[in-house]
Amino acid sequence: MGSDTPKSKLGKVIQIDEGQLKDQLGALVRESVEETLNGMLDAEAERLCQAKRYERNAERASTRAGHYERKLQTKAGEVTLRMPKLRSVPFETAIIERYRRRESSVEEALIEMYLAGVSVRRVEDITEALWGTRVSPGTVSKLNQKIYEKIDAWRTRPLTTGYPYVFLDGIWLKRSWGGEVRNVSILVAIAVAEDGFREVIGAVEGAKEDKESWGQFLRHLKDRGLKGVQLVISDKCLGLVESVAATFPDARWQRCVVHFYRNVFTVVPKGKVRDVAAMLKAIHAQEDHREAHTKAQAVVKKLVQMKLKKAAELLQEGVGETLSYYRFPREHWRHVKTNNPLERILREVRRRTRVVGAFPDGRSALMLVAARLRHIAGPKWGTKKYVDTGLLEHATKAAALQG
Repeated sequence: MGSDTPKSKLGKVIQIDEGQLKDQLGALVRESVEETLNGMLDAEAERLCQAKRYERNAERASTRAGHYERKLQTKAGEVTLRMPKLRSVPFETAIIERYRRRESSVEEALIEMYLAGVSVRRVEDITEALWGTRVSPGTVSKLNQKIYEKIDAWRTRPLTTGYPYVFLDGIWLKRSWGGEVRNVSILVAIAVAEDGFREVIGAVEGAKEDKESWGQFLRHLKDRGLKGVQLVISDKCLGLVESVAATFPDARWQRCVVHFYRNVFTVVPKGKVRDVAAMLKAIHAQEDHREAHTKAQAVVKKLVQMKLKKAAELLQEGVGETLSYYRFPREHWRHVKTNNPLERILREVRRRTRVVGAFPDGRSALMLVAARLRHIAGPKWGTKKYVDTGLLEHATKAAALQG
């Protein structure tokens, strides 16, 4: 029994209050961050003044006029910054820009969590774990409104250059309406600008993918400055082709080759799909428009011989709509003969919106789709040209000579 007493006393000696220690360490880190940032701000002020505090010299550009405080949330917690005031020059600093960028990422994360159906309580827990601050329900609402305004400004920005290639498609989502779940259509346009880079140029809520909705969307794009359109790539959506012709009469229309194949396959027996696919691909593997057209006529005859009359009729009626890309530079063909570039993006959007289920309204659906489009286009599209648009002028002249 005597031997147990020292052990029990020793146990009490080495016990620590982990919560208190964590708080103290957190306070030390927070104080260190605050001290470091304020020291950097003072150094920046001295650089702008070209003199230290109270120093007199001929090169001095300004003098101090005190400071004001601003709060800043950091990963270490909330710190107080003493922002210097200068009498003769504005105090501009890039020191806290990294935290501004972080705040922007927080806002984007909040709207995605909110629209993905994460509860407000859960949002509070997540933000506290990630950034050391609990975000109140009122803050979530205000941030959502602020972000909606930013997204709308990006979504409706003026289009100030020409866009020779335009891709169009839509995505169907679910929304709640009077206790029922109904479909909502979001129409999307991406384009290749004159400099060869891609951009998302439009996203709107459409009643449905019909002539009226597509017509309104295209007029919306034109009113914002869309010009220089030479080729529009899309599936054969109801009313879209007519709307393109009415809004951009000088532009050609390219029916997505992949969608066209799928339409033909719907009237082909499963056992013959592979053979028919090889025949269709042979059409679009030809060297020029004339040879592709000739090959298409041969395939039509072959389909009739295979007793696939309906498939032959679909090919005869629609193959010409899939050959417009031949009028453009050979180096661009693989980029513009299908709508795959836009379809890949919409698949990513659908993956990110699937967790929402039914949106509370069409505007919420539009905002999340637009936010995801902006995120995809920002980092990925600004560093690499999609096509060399310098080849377009020569190809356009050659096509005009061929008629």
